[in-house]
Amino acid sequence: MGPGVVSTTRIVIVDDQENVRAGFRLVLDSQPDMSVVGEAADGAAALEVVRRLRPDVVLADVRMPGVDGLELTRRLAGTGPRVIVVTTFDHDEYVTGALRDGACGFLLKRSGPTLLIEAVRAAMAGDTLISPQVTVRLLRRMPSLSAVPVGNAPLTARELEIAVAVAQGGTNAGIARELGLSAGTVKTHVAHIQAKLGVRNRVGIAAWAWAAGRVPK
Repeated sequence: MGPGVVSTTRIVIVDDQENVRAGFRLVLDSQPDMSVVGEAADGAAALEVVRRLRPDVVLADVRMPGVDGLELTRRLAGTGPRVIVVTTFDHDEYVTGALRDGACGFLLKRSGPTLLIEAVRAAMAGDTLISPQVTVRLLRRMPSLSAVPVGNAPLTARELEIAVAVAQGGTNAGIARELGLSAGTVKTHVAHIQAKLGVRNRVGIAAWAWAAGRVPK
């Protein structure tokens, strides 16, 4: 690849609702480094589309006729594409099942376009992004997820404020509005917090904040 050429992430969208597929396509195709190369309305059709098109990322709904999103995740595990489960339903068994079976992300459809884009980029970077609303509930119910070591570098007052907001389910845009900052500034703070705590993503920040007793009960 020559200098200045942007690598494009090839994406397949799997959802039995045409309007959902169209909405996701609109969001993702607006990004210069992403391209929706295919769609499918159920898991069985998705397997054929993925085999033929060999995408980098598959966005899969959970509830679909025939082969559902969780079964699709299981079948695609280790075959190449990274799977992000995107669903209306945030049942614990869906979350844990999807992540156990190899999903690289778990998003609620109401999470919005910014988080959808972040999830695709995280998956391509080998990371995992989970909707903040889901993260908060999981951390409350699953203490084992909070076993995150505290980094040596202390957080500044502003960083601590943002870490707590992340643990309470805030997105960058929401935290920015609440604190009177730009979304870009919040994103930079989040990156610094991750580095200081030695965690890889927002889930790690949230886990640290809960384990350290920083989040109001």
